[in-house]
Amino acid sequence: MNNNKLARIMTIAGSDSGGGAGIQGDIKTISSLGGYATSAITAVTAQNTKGVTNILNMPLNIIEEQIIAILNDIGTDAIKIGMLSNEEIILCVTKILSKLKNKVPIVLDPVMVAKGGHKLLDTGAEKALVNKLL
Repeated sequence: MNNNKLARIMTIAGSDSGGGAGIQGDIKTISSLGGYATSAITAVTAQNTKGVTNILNMPLNIIEEQIIAILNDIGTDAIKIGMLSNEEIILCVTKILSKLKNKVPIVLDPVMVAKGGHKLLDTGAEKALVNKLL
């Protein structure tokens, strides 16, 4: 990476309407550390400091197109992965990232349970997470 440029960090995660975690938290953190944040949203959550009331998973083609749009234009120097709520989303993200062939560092921060205890990863998806992303 050229030291004269901001580090481009892509976060692939769910959206937190409360702003304290997920894509919103990642963007705040990346920006505060001097990086340029890009994002691919895997799910939209309705949540606040009291808990999660609803989760809407993004269609797989939208997740894929967000990631490809970033990679084909802005590019990325590193990737941070957060909430991937089901096996289908895990496999979708894995398929795309496998094409990078270890060209950029990837940080996996699998969000499985929200702070308030709400489950964010479908039952059975843990196996796909371990077998495909670790």
